Amino acid sequence: MTLSFDHFSAQDLVVIGVFAAASKVTTLLVALAGGGMNPISLMGKNLIFTMLLVVMLCRVNKIGTLFLFTIINIIVSMLLLGASVTLLPPLLVAALVAELAMYPKRESESVWNKILGAAVFDLVSKALSLGLSWIFMRENPAMVLMVIPIVVIGYIGSVCGLFTGVKAVKELRHAGIIRY
Repeated sequence: MTLSFDHFSAQDLVVIGVFAAASKVTTLLVALAGGGMNPISLMGKNLIFTMLLVVMLCRVNKIGTLFLFTIINIIVSMLLLGASVTLLPPLLVAALVAELAMYPKRESESVWNKILGAAVFDLVSKALSLGLSWIFMRENPAMVLMVIPIVVIGYIGSVCGLFTGVKAVKELRHAGIIRY
């Protein structure tokens, strides 16, 4: 597969949109089925999101896929779930940093480049979100200190999602759904 700066095909856009919607719906269902944001449902929510992210990055191997996915995901979150617009800058910066991290080996058929992108995206987005929270809560930094363990528990779920993403991509390649 050659690295291309071509436009996204209609099929690629549909895949990105379906994965953005699927990640939002499944993570919401896990949170609701788990009885709220307890540690288990928080880890499960992040695990599923990261696994779907890795599969989507392997399915649509074009520059800007993660950035487009992030834009669609945050628009859905803002319109349907009432997410704050303050989440937009950290997520867009994280998507840009992850795209840059994946750029040198974007042509490779290996899943490890996509794992790197998903890991960088998760780490940078969570770190920048915590930094933004600290800026808004600078009068009471103890509030941010209470959030740090919750973010760490979520990131443990994201790391587990990287490993399940590798397994899912392997199975989907075997089934012929992911081809490259």
